[in-house]
Amino acid sequence: MPQFGYAFQNYDKTKHVRAAIREKDISHKHAREVAVAIKGMSIDKAREFLENVIARKEAVPYRRYNMEVAHRSNIRDGFFAGRFPQKAAHEFLRLLDNLESNAEYKGMDLDRLRIINVAVHKGTKLERFTPRAMGRSSPKIDTLVHVEIVAQEAKTE
Repeated sequence: MPQFGYAFQNYDKTKHVRAAIREKDISHKHAREVAVAIKGMSIDKAREFLENVIARKEAVPYRRYNMEVAHRSNIRDGFFAGRFPQKAAHEFLRLLDNLESNAEYKGMDLDRLRIINVAVHKGTKLERFTPRAMGRSSPKIDTLVHVEIVAQEAKTE
């Protein structure tokens, strides 16, 4: 069994809370764009955003992987290209639930939590073959994804 670490470097057990999902069969490009979209949000705001993505009410802005991606009128942040990556949004919702329960276990205030780091990494490649005509076959390679979220309590003023 592999030993996984976290990409976030300056982790402090008293200030931060983290959660991760490993080896999930979602698109790493969709996961990266969702991660960039929810970074800096509170947990409630991120949950609402992801539920709107699943309901196709609000699109995720595609900043990097936006070649031939249609423009959407319901995108925040001034970007135009966007999609509704529902499979990735479902996994991120599950990850937010895990993060919230970890914070609750630590006794943190859930209303003040802000997502400060979201990391998406490619994982294991699943190599298979698809049968084709004339006795040939074509490779079919799926790349699994690791997603890590770190949140911190915002300071009260």
